[in-house]
Amino acid sequence: MTLSLESPLNIPRSRPAPLWEDYLAVRDDPAYGDCKVAFYQGWLWVEMGKEGINHASFSDLLTMLFGFWAFLHPEETYASLGRCLVEQVNTHACAPDLVVYKGQNIPQWQTGEPRKIEIPRHRIPDLVGEIADTSLSQDLDEQKHLYASLGIPEYWVIDVKGLRVFAFTLQESGEYQRCTESQVFTGLPIDLIEQTLAKMTTSTNTAAATWFMQQLQAGIQDTAS
Repeated sequence: MTLSLESPLNIPRSRPAPLWEDYLAVRDDPAYGDCKVAFYQGWLWVEMGKEGINHASFSDLLTMLFGFWAFLHPEETYASLGRCLVEQVNTHACAPDLVVYKGQNIPQWQTGEPRKIEIPRHRIPDLVGEIADTSLSQDLDEQKHLYASLGIPEYWVIDVKGLRVFAFTLQESGEYQRCTESQVFTGLPIDLIEQTLAKMTTSTNTAAATWFMQQLQAGIQDTAS
């Protein structure tokens, strides 16, 4: 269940909207230990409860797909940091289900540092995504605006029930536009991801990921011949 909170507990009624300190109070409250929390423009989102089977299965599938793509494209450097907390002090907080970095200056944790991605000390991710099991409308609205305002170049929403991928790339206007091919995973058709999701109706996520790998390998062989 996802709650959109304009006025979380213990916020003075005189305030028009939650502040960063209210986000910090929720983030650090043990009672919200199993919750996913996001903050942007005076809005505080709290996704209640532990991860369900569908969400976990599709999330792990996407991570496997990222790994297989990276295996077949060793010329590029990729890192997957899914569900890592991302904060820009006073303005943004989120923990995307999918977080991908490409290229150089990928965040590395050092002893004694906070266990999160801190912008601008770390650079923004190249791609983030949400696994929309029960949160599709929010992921296509509030979360989409949050990630666009951070300047994240590519955003995916995985529609678990509809077996669809809503993929967006950031335009110069600062708004997302639907795309049919990934820019971060250069040349990867979004349609191939959707075909892989469809395999989940009759097989496991590892079997679906294996099928995806086979399609990539076949494509490479066709290009070489």
